[in-house]
Amino acid sequence: MRVAIAGGTGDFGRALAKRLRVAGDEVSIGSRDAARAREVAAELGVEGGLNQEVVRGADLVVLAVNADATLQTAHSLARATGATPLLCVASELRFTDRGARPGHEGQSLAELVAAAVPGPVAAGLHSLAASTLGAHRAPDEDALVCGDDAAAKELSLELAARVVAGRAFDAGPLTSARALEGLTAVIVNLNRRYKGHAGIRVTGLR
Repeated sequence: MRVAIAGGTGDFGRALAKRLRVAGDEVSIGSRDAARAREVAAELGVEGGLNQEVVRGADLVVLAVNADATLQTAHSLARATGATPLLCVASELRFTDRGARPGHEGQSLAELVAAAVPGPVAAGLHSLAASTLGAHRAPDEDALVCGDDAAAKELSLELAARVVAGRAFDAGPLTSARALEGLTAVIVNLNRRYKGHAGIRVTGLR
């Protein structure tokens, strides 16, 4: 699979690029700063360049920028991505003295991205942390993906299955991204409370 990671110089983008390269995928990482992208790409053994450049010709584009830049980046890449499926991994969080909580009420970031680009959008990987994803071994976790377009979801599930030691599960329509993005807040709170690296395992399914 040819995967382009927009925002690939960040912690999550780097970790995902590393894991996909190990899995044998053809990976390109993008940034608003081409020199920075090429520098990080050289460290990881992948290709790098401007976001608008690396997304062209990809089978799947992963939108891995920070949550506060997700919509702006989606709008800026809409013409370059065209009909290419896009996987949104962002979760917007708000931090209070009582812990982290989901930042969005109503529609998820993924749903807003879907309204901003012409191609189909899936959402997933929200329970995976950059620190565990980029470790020496694939995280011993499952991954959840949702979406309305069958082809986009299938590509995203294929990618998800390549980066975890567990399984990738279809979590339903794109509206499920509201729950998946909120799950990030739950995991952050668990990690802070118990000083750990929480992940997700789904039981009871064959």
